[in-house]
Amino acid sequence: MLVDTDAARASQVQAGLETAGFIVVAVSSNTADLIGLVRESQADVIVCDLDDPSRDALESMRALNRDEPRPVVVFASRGDADQIEAALDAGVAAYVVEGLAPARVRPVLEVAIRRFRAFQALRQERDEARATLAERTVIERAKGILMQRRRLSEPDAYRLMRRWSMDRGLKMVAVAEDILSNK
Repeated sequence: MLVDTDAARASQVQAGLETAGFIVVAVSSNTADLIGLVRESQADVIVCDLDDPSRDALESMRALNRDEPRPVVVFASRGDADQIEAALDAGVAAYVVEGLAPARVRPVLEVAIRRFRAFQALRQERDEARATLAERTVIERAKGILMQRRRLSEPDAYRLMRRWSMDRGLKMVAVAEDILSNK
């Protein structure tokens, strides 16, 4: 999907993208409803050719990154360090200053797509690690309750929870949550 505030430039950029082998599924003149446009067009990559990305544009990109994560590449006429940092914080995969040069389109988009995928993989790993840590915390708390109530050692409390888990066909964390809810 292409976002460009200048209609004449947008048609040139679209031609350049298509020449580079990309299919432009939608063209928009603003980022106002970026999430809706992406959902409607099912775009895989968003290319924004903007003179000076506004705060609203960056907020739309942040919302897109949160709700419909896609690689976003911004080609801008200029960009100071704060503006580039704000764009990257909003989830922009690549921020290229001095506009869109046809020879750079394919390599920039390919790098942005790879960077986006790597970031998504890291985000997924982080989320899984957080979930695992949260589950372990629940299990540890439940184990502590069993140790206290039944005067069990830590290994014995764990074995008891594991046996209950297997007998009931539940995950350990579900058994632990049951123990915690029945304090």
